[in-house]
Amino acid sequence: MSGIGRASVLIGAGTIVSRLSGLLRSIVLVAAIGSIGGAGDAFAVANQLPNNIYAIISTGLLTAVVVPQIVKAAAHADGGQAFISKLFTLGTVGLLGATALAMIAAPLLVQVYASKFSPDQLALSTAFAYWCLPQIFFYGLYALLGEILNARRVFGPYTWAPIVNNVVSIAGFGAFILVFGPQERVETWTPTMIAIVAGTATAGIIVQTIVLLVFWRRAGLALRPDFRWRGVGLRHIGRLAGWTFLMVVAGQLAGIVQSNVLSGATGNDPAIFASQNAWLLFMLPYSIIVLSIGTPYFTQLSEHASAGRHDEVRSDIARSIRTLGLFIVVSTVALAVSAVPASRIFTKTAEQAAAVAPVLLCFLFCLVPLAVLFVVQRTFYAYNDTRTPFFFTLLQCVLVAGGAIAAGAVLDRADLAAGVALTQSFASIVQVVIATVLLHRRLSGIHTASWSWALVRFGLAAIPAGAVGYGVFLLLGGNDGWTTSSPLAGAAGAAIVGSVVLVVYLGILAVFRTPELAPAISLGRRFLPQR
Repeated sequence: MSGIGRASVLIGAGTIVSRLSGLLRSIVLVAAIGSIGGAGDAFAVANQLPNNIYAIISTGLLTAVVVPQIVKAAAHADGGQAFISKLFTLGTVGLLGATALAMIAAPLLVQVYASKFSPDQLALSTAFAYWCLPQIFFYGLYALLGEILNARRVFGPYTWAPIVNNVVSIAGFGAFILVFGPQERVETWTPTMIAIVAGTATAGIIVQTIVLLVFWRRAGLALRPDFRWRGVGLRHIGRLAGWTFLMVVAGQLAGIVQSNVLSGATGNDPAIFASQNAWLLFMLPYSIIVLSIGTPYFTQLSEHASAGRHDEVRSDIARSIRTLGLFIVVSTVALAVSAVPASRIFTKTAEQAAAVAPVLLCFLFCLVPLAVLFVVQRTFYAYNDTRTPFFFTLLQCVLVAGGAIAAGAVLDRADLAAGVALTQSFASIVQVVIATVLLHRRLSGIHTASWSWALVRFGLAAIPAGAVGYGVFLLLGGNDGWTTSSPLAGAAGAAIVGSVVLVVYLGILAVFRTPELAPAISLGRRFLPQR
């Protein structure tokens, strides 16, 4: 368990620095192109295209399939060298092909994601896309290298490399502001402006990938090109990846529906870019807590599943959910009561922050369920079962798409983004309930009662903590106070309110002698400098 703790802290510390620098990157980007407006939404669509491919590669094929297979390949006579070389060569060739096809189809891709854009906005977004789409290759290469390192228990570089990306982006977007000033209107953009903003975004991904290559030797691998792709079980990976690929494609189709619905609100109301920024805030605790703690657990869980030690798998599931839950419940409440100042980080006025805050609140309904889903879904992956996750994810995608269409039909433009976020949360809750039931049946129990009761206890402790935090927000002036006067003030205000919530929450857990608290505090102490 000490290994899990050290890896969790290494990942967590890197994720914290990465996310904080990412927040600063987003603040500078919003200052350059705006959060609510035509130019911001045009860039958001273009820059999201390579990210969607990255989601397929990282969340789909790699996390679901490659990590368990590399763990198994480590038992080969060569320690998995041949398998990883073949896999890396195949992945690189595939990424080059995917990038080339995406570049050719750039105008069509933009049209597919934003059919309600005006002709000028479509043209601007397409121009951005030609600069952004090469990110597909470097995102994929970065994900492939990173997951191989994770599977070899080298966790740090994959988490820390994005910091360099953020530094490059901050410098490039800052230079754009110094030279051209803020540009929120579609008609004011020139080819040079487009090249600087979108080229900066791509340059950051390139540098991030190069940094990861520097740490490759730490995995103890001698990587070489190998085009002999037969004989090491790649056909088995293909069967597993087939279901995963279909699952992620279903998610992308649902995302296309959401994007098109939101494109109808572009202009003066929260739309695509505002929703992406709200999702970024939502993902901050998920990334820091769930990924930092859950990723090492997944490697351990895969080893236990591969060895047929099902009792240990059940214990891994319960332990990881309880540990994640202690942190993620309080994060949900803290972010909810500080939604307005937190939203000010990615908006230009207090009024815009108040308009975007409901989007964040609607996303937060599914933060705890998604933390549970992280563990449950990856347990299926550890047993090489990608078929079952496909079906419960397909249901979620249908609900997401249907909810977005319904929101577009009944809601006004001003409420559209919040409505889409709320329907997504509902779909995710349904998904995790079904996934948990299916995993419970497969393993003849996963200690559901113990970790469910733990989540309830955490929630009861978080309610009064949230009330105190909201009171502090009101004392600071509420929606019209200093916490909404600027992006940095919003970050400071959200930090103050969140800290109050955390202190009260931990105090309540300590009073009631919550058994999960001591291990959590021990984990937190690992972040402190050692004397």
